[in-house]
Amino acid sequence: MLEQINVDYFILLTALLLIIGVLTTKFSTRLGVPALVLFLLVGMIMGSDGLGLIHFNNPYLAQLIGILALVVILFEGGLQTKWSSVRAVATPSLSLATLGVLLTTMVVAVAAKLIFDVSWLEGMLFGAIVGSTDAAAIFAVLKGQNIRDRLSSTLEAESGTNDPMAVFLTLSLIELMTIESPFYFLLVGSFIWQMGMGLLLGFLFGRFASYAINKINLDSSGLYPIFALAFALLTYSLSDLIGASGLLAVYIAALVIGNGDLTYRHSIFRFNEGFAWMMQILMFIILGLLVFPSQFLSFDIIVKGLLLSIILIFIARPVAVFLSTIKMGFGLKEKVFLSWAGLKGAVPIVLATFPMTMGLENSQLFFNVVFFVVLTSALIQGSTISIVAKKLGLHGPKKVEAPHTLELVSIGKANAEIIEYEVNEQSTITGQTLKDLNFPKDVLISAIIRRADLLTPHGDTIIKTDDILYILVSKKRKKELKNFLNERKEVFSPSGFEE
Repeated sequence: MLEQINVDYFILLTALLLIIGVLTTKFSTRLGVPALVLFLLVGMIMGSDGLGLIHFNNPYLAQLIGILALVVILFEGGLQTKWSSVRAVATPSLSLATLGVLLTTMVVAVAAKLIFDVSWLEGMLFGAIVGSTDAAAIFAVLKGQNIRDRLSSTLEAESGTNDPMAVFLTLSLIELMTIESPFYFLLVGSFIWQMGMGLLLGFLFGRFASYAINKINLDSSGLYPIFALAFALLTYSLSDLIGASGLLAVYIAALVIGNGDLTYRHSIFRFNEGFAWMMQILMFIILGLLVFPSQFLSFDIIVKGLLLSIILIFIARPVAVFLSTIKMGFGLKEKVFLSWAGLKGAVPIVLATFPMTMGLENSQLFFNVVFFVVLTSALIQGSTISIVAKKLGLHGPKKVEAPHTLELVSIGKANAEIIEYEVNEQSTITGQTLKDLNFPKDVLISAIIRRADLLTPHGDTIIKTDDILYILVSKKRKKELKNFLNERKEVFSPSGFEE
């Protein structure tokens, strides 16, 4: 009976935490505070130092949940990212993700050495842990904001690819601190192996996953999102087992899957979007439970943590941005914005659990300070990103989210599919009437979404830029239709075609 009560209690708490987590996202929008801050606060309030409803002090479990959540969040972020946007900012984002993280680590190391009177290796470890921007935080904060595409794409690509660098530096420094005779030169080869194999395996798993999803004929459409997510977990685990960067492999695989032809695309996207939110809520609440406010809100931690945060925000990040984006086409205002948007989140907190699980001497200090730095970054930077962009004049055209009243479907075992195509200004069909279009045989436009309106197509309907077409096509004509739609007035990326 007691065991049954404990099980029921656990399920009740899980339900309440998820409900509270979802509701806090609504309040975060109204308060202008990133949702991750409120999730962390929920965990702290529920924990031992708060209401005492949940006693949690297991860094191993927190680390496991954190890594699983990061895999899901990176996978969802990669699926939603257009390759055309990433390709345009590949050089600056990769520079920020590697050189930028290294420069941030070095500046923070000096500050940590002076502020906390730790060794140089421990100072470097502080810098490595807080060196990367957080994908979960960046994706959540930038979603729906009308910041210039080049800047938002750079930040998203950086946050999706800089976690492996931070993980590599963190684990390498812990290894140097725990091994009596470390081999420094082996770290260079290890870095090349991790990043190179991560890129390669991500691409290969992405191609294989796309092929498998499209070729398998499952009885239920609800199985396709689970099938896709299974490939994300497989990509991470197998890459990590051979010493490659699992997080980088997951993000690259998601890019490949999300930018190719994919059956049940919308079902897969919507499922992963919801599941990523659930994992984000769970991860931040768990990390909030792991911290004890009586420890990290001590006067010493507050003063020294605040000083380190100021150095990170106003010195380390700007130095990293300005030096790693030299001659890459960014103006002064754009570099200032990229510096301010170096938002910290779950990754530093998860990385801060590694010193705890490895039994390092100052592990609790690492965790408390990192938690305070993340909280400060989220509150100060996360709540003002849109304001800073507006003050600097870096807002782009207002993003209009079309309310899709049609659910995109792939009609399984039938001989036809409904596909979605977003019209670009360079598409050859732009400005033409439907009756003038020379569509392949067995093709029918079923509906057109134009901004907030659902239009019933007829022969005299003129196709306009940004129209979303729902097209019914027989499977044998699908490739022919794709080639027709991908014809351009001028050369540009074929990413407009979406199944």
